[in-house]
Amino acid sequence: MSKLKVLLLYDGADEFPKEKDFAEALKDPDWNSEVSIMQALHKLRYYTKALGFANDLTYVINEIEVFKPDVVVNVCETYLGEYYYDRNVPALLELLQIPYTGCSPAELVICNNKALCKKVLSFHKIKVPGFVVSRLKHSIKIPGKIKAPFFIKPLREEASTGITQASFAENENECAERIKFIHERFQKHAIVEEYINGRELYVGVLGGYRRPQVLPIWEMKFTQVPDDEPKIATYKAKWDDNYRKRWGIKNGPADHFPNGVAAKIQNICKKAYKVMGIEGHVRFDLRLTPENEVYIIEANANPEIAKGEDFAASAEKIGISYERLIEKLIKLALKNNYH
Repeated sequence: MSKLKVLLLYDGADEFPKEKDFAEALKDPDWNSEVSIMQALHKLRYYTKALGFANDLTYVINEIEVFKPDVVVNVCETYLGEYYYDRNVPALLELLQIPYTGCSPAELVICNNKALCKKVLSFHKIKVPGFVVSRLKHSIKIPGKIKAPFFIKPLREEASTGITQASFAENENECAERIKFIHERFQKHAIVEEYINGRELYVGVLGGYRRPQVLPIWEMKFTQVPDDEPKIATYKAKWDDNYRKRWGIKNGPADHFPNGVAAKIQNICKKAYKVMGIEGHVRFDLRLTPENEVYIIEANANPEIAKGEDFAASAEKIGISYERLIEKLIKLALKNNYH
C-alpha cells in the first residue's frame, strides 16, 4: 500500500503547516488531528497531500481532479459553520467515487441527530435516557413523560457545544429556562433527557459491520467534584485545560468494574454499532449507574483521532500503534469503497 495517494481533507481556510513546523503546530489544539495524521501518513510512506476548505466545494472538486487521490482521510467536522452539514462532505466524495475514511452520510445523519439515534437504539432494546424534543419556534412544553432531574442540550451539535453546568435542571422551571436559552442562543431545537447519574464512559468501535473491533473502555474522572454534585462532560470539562485542572478532570483507562460489567459494556457497544449499520469509526458515550445499568447517551461518528486523544489512546492500549490505527482506517475505507 506504499504507493497509495492519500488526501487529508479538513475544514478550514488556514494553510496547512509546513513539515518543518509540525512540532510547533502540534502545540496548537486546532492542528492536533491534522498534523498527527499527516505525520503517520508520512511514516507509512504514502504519497500525501493536505487540503483545507471553508465554504467552496468547487475548490475541493478541482483539487481532487488534479491530485486524483486513491483515498481521502476525511477529518471535516463542519460545513458552512454547522456540524450538521458534515454529512455533505462524504456525500460529495461518493459522487466523485473516491473512497474515504469514517462514516457515510447516512451514518452521520443518524449519529448527529440525538433523538433519531436514541430511537434506533431503543427500538433494538438498548437502554437510552428517556427524552423529548423541544422544537424551535414552538411553545415550550415541560416533558410530562420523563422524570426530573433533566439534562438539556442542542439537538444537533457536537463536541459538547451548548453543554454547561446549567444544562442540568433540577425541576421544570429550570428546564424551561434552559430550553429557552438553547432556542435563543443557538437557534436550534433542544433535546431534554432524563439525567442519568453514574460514571462517564467512552467506548470506541471500528472495523466495519461484519468485524467490529471494540476498544478498551475509557473514562472521564471527576476527582475534585463533590460527590453530591452532578458529574457533567461540559464543553469546558472537555476542552478547557485550566477548568480541567481546577476540578481534577482526567480522561484515561476506566477504573475497576464488577465482574462481567466491562464485557457487558463492550457487548452493548458492539450491538449498537451493528444495529445502526455503521461501517466507519464511532465513539459511544455512556453512563454506568450505581446499579451497573448501561445507558448509551450518544454515538459520535468520526470522533477525534489525534494522537494521544481518547480514541487513539484506547487503541494503543491494546497494541494498535497510531500509525497502524491510521492504516486500519484507510484499509477499511478502501474495503468499503464508497460506502
